[in-house]
Amino acid sequence: MNAAANTTSATGQVASLVYADAFGAEPEHTAAARDAARSLGIAAATPGTAALLALLARMVGARAAVEIGTGAGVSGLALLAGMEPDGILTSIDLEPEHQAAARKAIASAGVPNRRARLIAGAGLAVLPKLSDGAYDFVFVDGDPLEYVEYVEQAARLLRSGGLLVVNHALAGGTVADSGNEDDETVIIREALAATQTMEEFTPVLLPVGDGLLVALRT
Repeated sequence: MNAAANTTSATGQVASLVYADAFGAEPEHTAAARDAARSLGIAAATPGTAALLALLARMVGARAAVEIGTGAGVSGLALLAGMEPDGILTSIDLEPEHQAAARKAIASAGVPNRRARLIAGAGLAVLPKLSDGAYDFVFVDGDPLEYVEYVEQAARLLRSGGLLVVNHALAGGTVADSGNEDDETVIIREALAATQTMEEFTPVLLPVGDGLLVALRT
């Protein structure tokens, strides 16, 4: 294959990923939460990421989920949409302003307050207080420098058959660049590798959004 063909193929792959990530329409309340995220300077879950979160939560019949990194509520809305009608989302974020935006988004979607437990605090301070094996789903979208610890906590928190999902797992392409040794990139690589070596997880890495690691708690 010549250089022109390679370039065309690469361009087509990128276009296909962009097309797939934007596939399907979002509810108005999710679009409003996405606008709020932009105004706060938050990198919200992409439409493809949100759609997959809802699907995965539905597939495991999630009734209890933990989200590390509330943001403006885009990913939380997706998780709640996929969870069972009585499901409860526990979402942790250090920024009260972010959680205020998320609470507004969740209320605008008509989700009862009892289904969303928003906790203001550092992930690694809150997670150890949560019960072992009590959760069906753990979504990691917090500080990349703490991803390894989040994965370790998820192994404890998840029931057998539960799912760990790690967002920004490709870090804008830097994870795949073997020459990139930035702190965040290195830590994300270590977190991905941990799911491959820990006996608790069976992982797969998906090119959705900025990369999603999905790991089954065995």
